[in-house]
Order: sequence, then structure tokens, then C-alpha cells
Amino acid sequence: MDRARALRAAAALECIHAYSLIHDDLPAMDDDDLRRGKPTVHKAFDEATAILAGDALQTRAFEILADAATHEDPFVRCRLVARLAEASGAAGMVGGQMIDLAAESADSPLDIGAITRLQRMKTGALIAASCALGAILGHAGPDAARALEGYAHDLGLAFQIRDDILDVEGDAAETGKAVRKDAEAGKATFVSILGLDGAKERAQMLAAQATRHLAPFGDGADALALAAKFSISRRS
Repeated sequence: MDRARALRAAAALECIHAYSLIHDDLPAMDDDDLRRGKPTVHKAFDEATAILAGDALQTRAFEILADAATHEDPFVRCRLVARLAEASGAAGMVGGQMIDLAAESADSPLDIGAITRLQRMKTGALIAASCALGAILGHAGPDAARALEGYAHDLGLAFQIRDDILDVEGDAAETGKAVRKDAEAGKATFVSILGLDGAKERAQMLAAQATRHLAPFGDGADALALAAKFSISRRS
């Protein structure tokens, strides 16, 4: 696969990711003042700028994928656009965020099944899209694409569980964002449902399971295996 094409797909994904963080930090969402150790966009500027910056990044993502520089085959470009749109919209990240917001006013907290579904949509869908775009650009066969999708879904959940763990035992100076907000808000998380030790065990299991999905690729997937390990050991 051509490196320049891969980098363009990665840039499109990062545009979506950055937009989601900007909007996620808004007062109407998570109302965070700190992101990666710096003031969030609406704090550094204002809410209108944050909304528009997110909107611009979202549309820029699809502009990048639709450009012939990403791939000369328009059918491939359409597949890239469609896959990222699916992961970003109501069936993915946006839908997961809506479930998260609705849960705050629900009569009872989410159970483990609902939390898992929420995080597969909110966090896992974009990680899955990261693997799927690579598979599309690399013309991967159905078996390889399924293996990458399985890896990504397990990695996404492991990553989110680590986030929940860091919210409990992390340090704001290291994480670059406020901690212990979930418990203060009474939100259901993997830690609140499974306990701290149970959440750590679940994250380790998922990271190992994600790595097993990579077996068909041999040494060629070493970087992805390292990403799975990193997802449960990171401190930010």
C-alpha cells in the first residue's frame, strides 16, 4: 500500500478524532476545561469558535478522502468516505455520545451490556474505521478485513476501560485532563460496574484477545500488537 495514501487516510481519521474531542469538551457535552494539558478550545477561544472548528475538521476529513490524491479509483474513494461516515455518525461515534448523554438523566444506570454497546459506538467505531480504511486501501480480502475488525473492536474496548481506570487512579498532570469526573457525576463505567480490579482484568483480556486476531498477519502486525499493549498501560 502506498504510504502517501495511508497518511491521507490517517489525516482524515485524525480530523474526525480532533473534531469529536473539541465538541466532546463543550459545556453542552462533558464540559471540560482541560485537554492534553491545555485549555480546551472553547476555553482558549469561545464556544462558537469551538463548534465551528469541529465542523470544519469534520468536513475536511471527507474532503481529504474524496480527493483523487487519496486513490485514483473513485470506487475506492467512495468506500473510504462511506466507511468513515458510518463510524462517525448515528451508527457510531455520534450515536454513542447520544446514549452517553441520555444515560445521565435515565432512571437507572447502564448495565455492562449497555456500557459495552455505548463504548463500541463512541470509541470503538472510530478505531475500527482506522483498521477498515487500511484494509480498503490495501485491497484486503474478507478474512483479513474481519480479523482487523475484530482486533479493532477489542482494542477499542480495552482503550476505553483504561480511560475509566485512569479517571479513578490517574493524575491530571499525567493524563492532561480532569480526573474523577465520572464518579462525581455518578456515571456508570466499567470500573463502577466491574470494580477497579475487575476492570483491569477485563482490559488485559481484551488486549490479549485483540492480539490473537492478528495471528494471520505474522510479524507484519507487530506494530498493532504493540498498540494493544499500550492501550492498557498508557498513563494519559
